[in-house]
Amino acid sequence: MELPADDKRTGLLALGVLGILFVLVLVMFTVFDGDDEGGEEDGPATAATGQADSATGGQNSSDTDAPSGGGPAPIVTGVELSRAHAVMAQYMAGINTYDHRSDSRGWSVPLLELTTEDTRMKQVTALPTGKAWDTCVVEKCSSKGEADVVRDAVVSADLVRDSGRSISSLVKVTATVTATGDNTTQTNRWLVSVEEKSGQWVVSGFDVFGLGDMGASDQAGE
Repeated sequence: MELPADDKRTGLLALGVLGILFVLVLVMFTVFDGDDEGGEEDGPATAATGQADSATGGQNSSDTDAPSGGGPAPIVTGVELSRAHAVMAQYMAGINTYDHRSDSRGWSVPLLELTTEDTRMKQVTALPTGKAWDTCVVEKCSSKGEADVVRDAVVSADLVRDSGRSISSLVKVTATVTATGDNTTQTNRWLVSVEEKSGQWVVSGFDVFGLGDMGASDQAGE
């Protein structure tokens, strides 16, 4: 039985619409499937980048915090230690530097300013006396001192008695003495102590190894 012409056109039109829809479905399936695959490829890369950033951040944080959080803060900083060493060297060189024209008061005042200025330091910060000084004057002697810090022995902070921080260091002192035209060089090692007073490092004592306290007056004339 042959269909009417209008029905044929309707049927063909319907088939054409179905064909177009089928093509659109195929196109959409292809496009979205490609996006999904691309997303799967991008996903791990993004995650890896995030892990790398986290790992780097964690490592940097650890490296940064290690000095401050990894242990106790130093009792004395490097800058403070350098200042303390400078005071030690200046004082020890100073008490070994004088000549036969030196005035006791004028010579000792600037040196005492580098010390605690207590009775003990006033006693050892002195020019030669007695026969040693008389010999120095007759021979027109002079002494030139040089001092270098060799190493630190003790760095401490007394929290119990609240006496502050102190440093004891081994200091090498060389004194070149000239008398009647002859030069004599003497080298000794001293354990010099400084303490913090009003924000400044000052000498509180010095001992030659095995011989107790000694000052410039004890060495002169030797």
